[in-house]
Amino acid sequence: MRRVAPSLLLKLTGIGLLHITLFDDTYLRYVKAGLRPVLIASGVVLLLLGIAAAFSRAGREGHAHDGHDHSGTPSVAWLLLLPALSLLLFAPPALGAYTAARSGAKPVAVQKKGFDPLPATSPLPLTLTDFTKRVQQDRSRAILGRSVRLTGFVTPDAAGDGWYLTRIIFTCCAADSQTVKVHVRGSESPPADTWLAVTGTWHPAGTLGTRSAPAALDVQRVTPIARPVNAFTDDLPVTPG
Repeated sequence: MRRVAPSLLLKLTGIGLLHITLFDDTYLRYVKAGLRPVLIASGVVLLLLGIAAAFSRAGREGHAHDGHDHSGTPSVAWLLLLPALSLLLFAPPALGAYTAARSGAKPVAVQKKGFDPLPATSPLPLTLTDFTKRVQQDRSRAILGRSVRLTGFVTPDAAGDGWYLTRIIFTCCAADSQTVKVHVRGSESPPADTWLAVTGTWHPAGTLGTRSAPAALDVQRVTPIARPVNAFTDDLPVTPG
């Protein structure tokens, strides 16, 4: 039985990778969309290696040295069976409010080229990152009094003072994820991980256009939305205002 372990683990892992990339979008819970071809190629390679190992003479026959068979697989290798099966049967859940509540907010990059005039659209669709930049870096204070629309999922505020509209952003994969949050005031907190489109205006505090101004919103309207297929980006809202 120990001799089939390498072949079995390779084939299960390969099939699992192909399952989450070819037949659904589960892989987007763990990596960026651009890595799909790499995962497919990896799955194919692992599956072929597993098949080759099954038919290999070395995979079927042990080498006896000093009267002992050294071809067996260490028992600890069977622990690799769990992650291989998880890809097929019970894929780990996506990151969400639990992770966001325990991670610091992503530092927003400095807008070095200045800001373009805001469109006259109302409510104005913005990403959470762009809203934060406008609040903390735009010296023209163009965001003051403007009705904006942001989308994300709910992260409760541990202090009980409002809640956070949140996005988790992958640079490459879940391991390097970063969080961007906007504090929402004036509405009871919906259930954690609920995806929403929130319309509101900047909550006055600190000095607008400087780091002292919080990325916070006085809510006017809250609309439930479907979780995006590719949820680990900070895209513009696509729902109607």
